[in-house]
Amino acid sequence: MDYKKFSLFLGFMVWLMATIAFRFAGQYFFLTDNTLVMVGLYILVVPVLGVLANWVFNSYQLGRLESIQSATLIVLPGMAFDTFIIIFFPVVLPNLPPTDAPIFGSWLMWAYASVLAFGLTRKESS
Repeated sequence: MDYKKFSLFLGFMVWLMATIAFRFAGQYFFLTDNTLVMVGLYILVVPVLGVLANWVFNSYQLGRLESIQSATLIVLPGMAFDTFIIIFFPVVLPNLPPTDAPIFGSWLMWAYASVLAFGLTRKESS
C-alpha cells in the first residue's frame, strides 16, 4: 500500500477508535471542569500524534513534501467526519454534556493542527 492510501486509512482508523473511546468512555477522561486533566489532554495529544505521524513518515521514508501530503491525508477523514460529530454532539456523544461540544471542537482542532505541524516541520532527509 502506498503512503497516501495508508495515511488516509490510518487517519480513518484513528478517528474511528477515538470516536469509539469518546462515545463509550469520554465521561471518564474528558473532564472539562478539571483544568489539570484538560491541560494534560491538550499536551498529551501532541507527542502521541507526533509519534504516529513520524512513524508513517519514517516507514515510507518520506521527504518534506510527501510528509506534508501524508499529514494532510491523516487528518482529512477526522476533520470531515468530526464536522458531523460536533453538529450532532448530543446524539453521537450522549455520555458527554452538550456544553462540552466547544471544548471538544477546540481539542480536535489542536490535535489536527499538531499532525499538520509535524508534516510541515519535517526536515529533508540527508
